[in-house]
Amino acid sequence: MPALLLIAHGSRDPRHAASVAALVEEVRAQRPGTEVATAYLDHCAPRIPQVAGRLTDAVAVPLLLNRAFHAKHDIPAALRAAGSRLPVADVLGPSPLLPAALDRRLAEAGLDVATPAVRARTGVVLAAAGSSDPAADAATRAVAAEWRRTRGWAAVEVAYASAAGPRVPEALAALRAAGAERTAVAPYLLAPGRLPDRIAAASTEADVLADVLGPAPELATLLLERYDQARHPAQALPALTA
Repeated sequence: MPALLLIAHGSRDPRHAASVAALVEEVRAQRPGTEVATAYLDHCAPRIPQVAGRLTDAVAVPLLLNRAFHAKHDIPAALRAAGSRLPVADVLGPSPLLPAALDRRLAEAGLDVATPAVRARTGVVLAAAGSSDPAADAATRAVAAEWRRTRGWAAVEVAYASAAGPRVPEALAALRAAGAERTAVAPYLLAPGRLPDRIAAASTEADVLADVLGPAPELATLLLERYDQARHPAQALPALTA
C-alpha cells in the first residue's frame, strides 16, 4: 500500500506542527498499517524535498481546505523540484465531513448543536483565512451557504482574517441585524497560529468561540478519503459540491 504523504503549510508557531502531528496520529489510528509521512511547504521541517525524494510509492495529500495558490502552484512546484512524480490528491473541500467537524468544535465549545431549535436561533460566523484567489473565497462562501441549509442555522456569515473583508466584528453585527439571538464563531482553519489568534481576538462579542479544526476525526477520515480517491481515480465518485 502506498504511503500517505501529508503536506501541510507550516508555521513558525509551534502549535501548528503539534496540531499536524496529532492529526497524523488520528489518521494512523483510523488506518492502522498505513505509512504516514509529513512534509511542510514552509517554516517547519521536514520540507517537501527532504521527504518526497525518498518516497517512491506514496500519495501526496495536501492539508488544504480550498484549491488556491498553494494547491495549484506551490505543492506541484515543490514536488517537481524534488524530482518527485508522486500523485497528488485533491484538497479537502468541499465535503460534508468539514461541516461535521465544524459542528464538533462548536459542540465542544458549549453550543447545543444537536437541538434544531437552538440552531434556528443561532447565527454563526465561518471565519476563514481569506485568499487572493476569488475561486477559493467563493468555495468558502458555498460551504457557509450549504452549512446553513443543511443544519438550519439562523444565518451563517463568512469573515476573513486576512485579505479582503468582512472581518469577524462586521459578520457578528450582520448576524445580530438578521435577528440571531445567539452568535458563534467557527474558525475554518486547520491549525493554531497567527490567523486563528487574530480571529479569537476579534470574537469577544460572540457568545461562543470554537477551536480550529485541528485533529478532528472527521478531518482524518477526509484525508484518508482523498488518499483513496487518488490511489484509485477510476473508482472515485464525482466530487461533492458545497
